[in-house]
Amino acid sequence: MKTSILIVEDEPKIARFMELELKHEGYDACIAEDGRKGLEEAASGKYGLVLLDLMIPGLNGIEVCRRIRQFSDVPIIMVTAKDDTMDKVMGLDNGADDYVTKPFAIEELLARIRSVLKRKSAGSDKSTSGNSLISSGNLSLSHEEHKVMCGSKEVDLTKREFDLLEYLLLNKNMVLTREQILENVWGYDYYGDTNIVDVYIRYLRSKIDEPYGQKFIATIRGVGYALKDE
Repeated sequence: MKTSILIVEDEPKIARFMELELKHEGYDACIAEDGRKGLEEAASGKYGLVLLDLMIPGLNGIEVCRRIRQFSDVPIIMVTAKDDTMDKVMGLDNGADDYVTKPFAIEELLARIRSVLKRKSAGSDKSTSGNSLISSGNLSLSHEEHKVMCGSKEVDLTKREFDLLEYLLLNKNMVLTREQILENVWGYDYYGDTNIVDVYIRYLRSKIDEPYGQKFIATIRGVGYALKDE
C-alpha cells in the first residue's frame, strides 16, 4: 500500500516539484497551499507523513505542527529556508521529527522521508521489545509510560529530550559521537549539523543534572558524550 504524503507549501513550483518526485518514487502526494488548509488535511488522518514548510500563510509551520501534535503522531518533516539552529530546535520542540533546509537535493529529502518512516515503524515495534524500564543510579526511564524519574520526582521532558536520554541510557558508559547520536536519535545520516546535539545535551543537563546536583552526562572532549552509570 502506498504511503500518502501531505505537502504543505505555498510556492507552487516547489510544491509541484516535490509532488512529481514523490509520485515518481511510488508515494501518493497531495498539496495544501496554506497552513489552515494543511491542518484541515492533516486532520483527515489519511496521510502517513507531512512535509511542512515553515513560512506559509494562514498559520505558520510551527503553529501547524503544534496543532497537529494535539491529535496525531503522524511523522512531520519541516521544510524551511531558514538555516538557523534555533528555528530547527523550535520545530523539533513542537513535534517535528526532522527538518530539511532549502535549497535541498531531492535525494536528501527522499532519504529523510525513508528514514523517518523507518523510525516510525521501528518505534511501533519498540514497545513490545521487552526493554521498557532502563535506569542509571536514581535516574529511570519507562518507555511504555513515557516517563522519566529522578529519585521520587518526575522529570518533564520534550519528546526529543526523552528520545535522546533513552539512547544515552541504552548505551550507558559508552562514548557516543555526535554523529552517532544524530543518526540514532534524529534518524538520519550525518549531514554536517551536529550543533543540534549540543543544544539538546544542554537542555537535558538543565533538567536531570543541574536541579539534582548530579553529573550523569559527561562530555568526552573531541569525541562526544557518555552517560555514566554512577
